[in-house]
Amino acid sequence: MKNRERELRDAYRLARRTAIEAGKLLLERRGSPFEISKKGPVNLVTEVDLAAEELIVGRIRDRFPSHAILAEEGGSVDGAAPIRWVIDPLDGTTNYAHGYPLYCVSIAIEFADELVAGVVYNPVARELFTAYRGEGAQLNGRSISVSAEEGLMDSLLCTGFSYRREEILKNLRLFNRVMDHARSVRRDGSAALDLCFVACGRFDGFWELSLHPWDVAAGSLIVREAGGSVTRFDGGPVGIRDPECLATNGRIHDAMIQVLTEAGP
Repeated sequence: MKNRERELRDAYRLARRTAIEAGKLLLERRGSPFEISKKGPVNLVTEVDLAAEELIVGRIRDRFPSHAILAEEGGSVDGAAPIRWVIDPLDGTTNYAHGYPLYCVSIAIEFADELVAGVVYNPVARELFTAYRGEGAQLNGRSISVSAEEGLMDSLLCTGFSYRREEILKNLRLFNRVMDHARSVRRDGSAALDLCFVACGRFDGFWELSLHPWDVAAGSLIVREAGGSVTRFDGGPVGIRDPECLATNGRIHDAMIQVLTEAGP
């Protein structure tokens, strides 16, 4: 087991280095011509997404060839070891394509289907959010914690919207109801950063539908390690493969569950 722990620690160090390296690539390519294509009617992917993923997957394969990889843009790899990396090379692609400076690199590490480490790097702000299971969460190496806000009406929340029409309409109904119970709601376009902003107290809560594992894997662990709560909308346990996520400072969690579950289908 000591060897496995050493391997996980080495992987965590690689994740931190590689997230920063991929973030530098994103910055170098911003503003320059790059190809943009569509994965759906409005869901974009750029050649920069693909280049960042290739960089990250390459670093992992060089160092840990037996590890499995789940990556958004198709760079997934089966592995013999019970360790899996979950990667979003560019969370906030639409923001990036439009020059809106809010996007990140997200890398998580699982062991036996349990999250062990999470790294999210915001290259524009040079903010590296990190967490290792049981050791708390950090921003640029300093400990962070969720907010102390106890009242939903005094809370600043955030959400995100699916690219699927029916899910957009469902979340608009939720958005309407939440706005009646909170100070305000933001929509920034990067679930990984939204979760990190809950972890460091900038937001008091976050909810979203139609999520993928790479959207939430790293950020959800960072929230938990910062003292927050992460569940399904009904308060039940949530995994990275669940399509919905509610993350809060814990203090407003029950109130958020009530608002979301009373909003109807």
